[in-house]
Amino acid sequence: MTKRISCTGIKPTGIVHLGNYLGSIKPSIELAKEYDARYFIADYHALNSIKNPKTLRENTYGITACWLACGLDPEKAIIYRQSSVPGTFEISTFLMAFTAKGLMNRAHAYKASVAKNLGNNKNPDDQVNMGLFTYPILMAADVIQFDSDVVPVGKDQTQHMEMMIDIAQSINSFYGKELFKIPKAVIHESMGVITGLDGRKMSKSYDNTIPLFLPPKKLRKLIMKIVTNSQSIEEPKDPDKCNVFALYKHFSSEDQIEKLRSKYLEGGMGWGHAKQELFEVVNDYLTPFRDNYDRIIQDKAYINEVLEKGSAKIRIIVEKKLEVLRKEVGLR
Repeated sequence: MTKRISCTGIKPTGIVHLGNYLGSIKPSIELAKEYDARYFIADYHALNSIKNPKTLRENTYGITACWLACGLDPEKAIIYRQSSVPGTFEISTFLMAFTAKGLMNRAHAYKASVAKNLGNNKNPDDQVNMGLFTYPILMAADVIQFDSDVVPVGKDQTQHMEMMIDIAQSINSFYGKELFKIPKAVIHESMGVITGLDGRKMSKSYDNTIPLFLPPKKLRKLIMKIVTNSQSIEEPKDPDKCNVFALYKHFSSEDQIEKLRSKYLEGGMGWGHAKQELFEVVNDYLTPFRDNYDRIIQDKAYINEVLEKGSAKIRIIVEKKLEVLRKEVGLR
C-alpha cells in the first residue's frame, strides 16, 4: 500500500534553537514513521533575505547537518535542495497564471513590510522584492507538486496554507478535474509555546533563544540566565508558572517530572538548583545530537551527496507531474 505524502520546507536562515527543535524538527521527523516524507532546504526562499553567497551556502550545510544529526534518515526519507529541482519553478510559474494579485496583497509578510515602510514615511514597497511578494506561490508549488497529503506547519504559516489551498482549488475548478491534491495542515498543538530565557515565546526576534548545539559550559551558562521570580529557597514554588519547569518537561521522563514537581511544592529548593536540574536533562538529551552534528558538519562531501541523491529522486517525481500538467493545460 502506497504511503501518504508529507512535505516539510526548511529555510536555511540562521542558528537553530530549542524552540525550533521542539516545535518543528522533532515532530516533522516523526512523520517519516508514517508518511512518505520529503524535506527540502528552501534556499530560494532564503535568498529573499540572505544575499551573501557564503552565508547562504554555510546556512544550507548547517541546517542540513542539523536535521540529519537530529534523526532524519536519508535512507528512509528524502531531503533535497530546493534550487536543484528546476521543475518546481516551472510549476510556480504555472500557478502564477491562476493567482490573483489581491491574494498576494493580503500575505502577512508583505503587509508587515508595507506597514513598516508607511510607519517610517517611506514608499510602501521600499525594498520589497518580488521573491517576498510571491513567496506564497512558490511555497504552494513546493508542496502541491507532490500531491502532498499533509504539511506540518506552525500557526504563523496557516495563512500560507490557506493561500495554497485557494490556488489549487481555483486550478482544479477551472479545469474541472483534480490536477492538484488539496493538502492538509498538521499543526502540532501538543508542544504549545516553547518559552525562552525571558518567559516569552523562544524566538530570535526576542533574543531569548537557547541554541541547539552549544557546548556544555555555554549551555549551562545560558540556562542559568533564565528569568525566575524572587522567591526565597525556603518558599514552596508553583512549577506550572515557572519558565525553568516548562522547559524541563520537554526533555524529561514522567518520573523525573514528578520528582522535580515535588521539590517545587515542598520548598527548600533554590532557583539555581532547578536550573542545574534543567541543564543536566537538556545536556543529556542533546549530547548525541551535538556529537552527530559536529561530525556531519565537517563532512561537506557527505552533505552534498545526501542532498544530490535526494534532489535526483525529486527531479524524476516533479518531471512526471509536469508531463501531466503540460498535457492537461495545452502546453503539449
